[in-house]
Amino acid sequence: MTKLSIEQEPRSYYEAVKDKRWIEAMQSEITALEENHNWEVAPLPMVKKDIGCKWVYKIEYNANGEVDRFKARLVAKGYNQKEGLDYQRNFSPVVKMVTVKVVISLAAIQG
Repeated sequence: MTKLSIEQEPRSYYEAVKDKRWIEAMQSEITALEENHNWEVAPLPMVKKDIGCKWVYKIEYNANGEVDRFKARLVAKGYNQKEGLDYQRNFSPVVKMVTVKVVISLAAIQG
């Protein structure tokens, strides 16, 4: 039996801030970014143009179809950035467990 959720993911920040669950998800994301030292505030050189950012919202469900959590991610609109000029390195905050298992398995096989 499949359950349908009446919950909808917001399409904009202005929709999200009307619901305390999304506000908590955004606060959690900001806290995680700060604790991991993912950015630092620095002055923007005059010859540089700032890039924007946006919130991406996702509802995660349990196997039984119930809402597990409200997830918010802050992403840079980096489609016009150039590596080495606008940024020095990439950061991906998520790794899938299957990837970890494959790497460990390969390491064990190779000795």
